[in-house]
Amino acid sequence: MYGDVAGKTRLRDLRQSGSLKLIFPQTHRKDAEVILVNTAGGITGGDRFDLDIEVLDGAKLTLTTQAAERAYRAQVGEVGRVATRLTVQDGGCLHWLPQELILYDRCALHRRLEISLAPQARFLMVEPLVFGRAAMPERLDDILFQDRIRIICDGRPLYVDGIDLSGNATDHLARPAIANGAGAMASVVFVAPDAEAHLPTLRALLPDSAGASMLSGGVLVVRHLAADSFELRRTLVPALEHLSNHTLPTSWRL
Repeated sequence: MYGDVAGKTRLRDLRQSGSLKLIFPQTHRKDAEVILVNTAGGITGGDRFDLDIEVLDGAKLTLTTQAAERAYRAQVGEVGRVATRLTVQDGGCLHWLPQELILYDRCALHRRLEISLAPQARFLMVEPLVFGRAAMPERLDDILFQDRIRIICDGRPLYVDGIDLSGNATDHLARPAIANGAGAMASVVFVAPDAEAHLPTLRALLPDSAGASMLSGGVLVVRHLAADSFELRRTLVPALEHLSNHTLPTSWRL
């Protein structure tokens, strides 16, 4: 994506294949919005998804998903893999705002998110995660989930995070020192020169089961636990609306 002389974000190159498709809805803003659609309906063992996005100088892009993604039961010995690489050049802005990933019992998924930022780039991300369907109710008695997030700026690590859940995740997450029985969680990272100015507002919007703090280099981080996906969204959406300057994609409100 690049910014033209009028300040409108435009597509420079696009290559896609398989079941992962990109849809470009029309907006009344100069920035661009992309909706990721997995026509396979979910992820299971043996699946492989790769996504590479680059935002150039003067471009502003928001990426979201059509709906919640689902990690389904996998065959024994098979693991699904999702690798996402995002690059934002100086003067560019990227909002990575996928909707929830729902883990089903006996899923097997390795996921990796790599973000490379130039010194003058702006970046906002959320990664919501749901531990089974609360309405069923569903337990995660035997799963394999590995998640890695790495944000670097000019070759220097800004944020590195990882989750490993193996075996009986429901009992593990029930422990008070881990998740205290939470059925959903989200990680939010906001990288911008003025990030610290948003900290008081975020803390006022978030419940007691969430926390917001500053890291060095203008990095604001939120960790949010909730009883289920409904409660997670109820307080997460206002926070994302604030950080995105009220440009949260319509699919988040459906």
